[in-house]
Amino acid sequence: MSIKDEMPLLARHEGEWEGEYIWVDADGNVTDRHATHLACTFPADGEWPYYQVNTYTWPDGRTEVIHFPAAYKDRNIWFDTDRINGRAWEVDERTICLTWTRKDDPNGFFYEMIQLDETGTKRSRVWQWFEDGVCTKRTLINEHRVA
Repeated sequence: MSIKDEMPLLARHEGEWEGEYIWVDADGNVTDRHATHLACTFPADGEWPYYQVNTYTWPDGRTEVIHFPAAYKDRNIWFDTDRINGRAWEVDERTICLTWTRKDDPNGFFYEMIQLDETGTKRSRVWQWFEDGVCTKRTLINEHRVA
């Protein structure tokens, strides 16, 4: 079976998404806000069965593009890039969870929950950032499908 067959919810995320990342500290204060464009793909050829490209754009014009290739095994996608190490799996028909660590922050770890609406056109994501076991901030993301 293929990744799309074994992870049908992840397959429904295929395409391009736009939205906004809102970072808040532990007290709920907004510390950053920027636009995002994500491309979620399942390449037919090549080394990676899942490949995601995130493009972030700040109001001052700065941009950052990050590539997230992922391997597939045991109904999980596995990330091991120069930036992160982690995995994602389907929880139910609407929810994907991710856990990961950033390689530049060995004391931190992250949990992400992604919820896809029934139409497959909107999704909400929440990252929880932990430092030494304490949640220090959250990233709130609302996105809509653009392609």
